[in-house]
Amino acid sequence: MEVTITTENLEQYKNGNLPLVVDLWATWCGPCRMLGPVISELAEDYDGKIVVGKCDVEENDDVAMEYGVRNIPTILFFKNGELVDRFVGAANKATLDAKFKALL
Repeated sequence: MEVTITTENLEQYKNGNLPLVVDLWATWCGPCRMLGPVISELAEDYDGKIVVGKCDVEENDDVAMEYGVRNIPTILFFKNGELVDRFVGAANKATLDAKFKALL
């Protein structure tokens, strides 16, 4: 399942029953646009096991500030409400799939 993460709903998803992966991106970011389809595929692959969200840093810059995000794309991995991992930059599906598996 892919959801839109905002300042208002981040805590709700972070503290939900499933682990959360948040892709921080912006429309003007080329690597973010390349990573988007990979994130969407992984969201389908892990549907029901991990919630995958996309957070536009232009609209939710306070989320980026709260987690010290200086470069995008940045992917944040949450488990039991806690940030447990992060990945900065574009990556192939296999690299991110390993991160997703580790979250379970």
